[in-house]
Amino acid sequence: MTLRKWFHLFWTTLLLGIVLGLAAGLILSVGQFELAMPGLRAIGFNMLYMILVGATVSILSQMGYFAFLIVRYVGLGIIRNKKTWDLLQWALVVIAMFELVSLRYIQFGGSWFAYVPLAAVMLAVSLLVAYWKVKLTNANGFLPTLFYMYVVTILEAIPALRTNNASGIFFMLVPLLGCNAWQILILPRILQNQKEPAAADSK
Repeated sequence: MTLRKWFHLFWTTLLLGIVLGLAAGLILSVGQFELAMPGLRAIGFNMLYMILVGATVSILSQMGYFAFLIVRYVGLGIIRNKKTWDLLQWALVVIAMFELVSLRYIQFGGSWFAYVPLAAVMLAVSLLVAYWKVKLTNANGFLPTLFYMYVVTILEAIPALRTNNASGIFFMLVPLLGCNAWQILILPRILQNQKEPAAADSK
């Protein structure tokens, strides 16, 4: 990964986060939903606020992605058996799915089924991105992508998930899921383009 490639990934992800933040904010403002993000006072829907939130979420997404790559690299170094590593990832996906529903139910109460749609939608998006990853690379990319899109996204979205505000969760998850999907899908292409000039020079 060269510095130029990293800058390309950074700025494209930042731009995507801003665009998706604006889109999510405009959808909520048109629907006249009240936004309540944790730690912020009610300052209304305005373009600058949407841009700042989208940019902040994109940076959070990039931090989470590089942390995922580091943890994956270290994990594969410690757990050398691929089947064991895969089982661990599947277990964490199932645990994250259960905790996303049960912990919010315990904290906020109400109907248990009211917390299922969010977990189901996130799982559907994660499966779609994982399927797309397989199309772009190979079958080995399915589980890591599913793990990243589901488990890591949940960890990144904890500030919004701690609130029982649907609009706040939507406002954060739209740019977060978009940025996470963009990074894990585009990185192989960036690395492939990096190797092509070297291969050409060796001929």
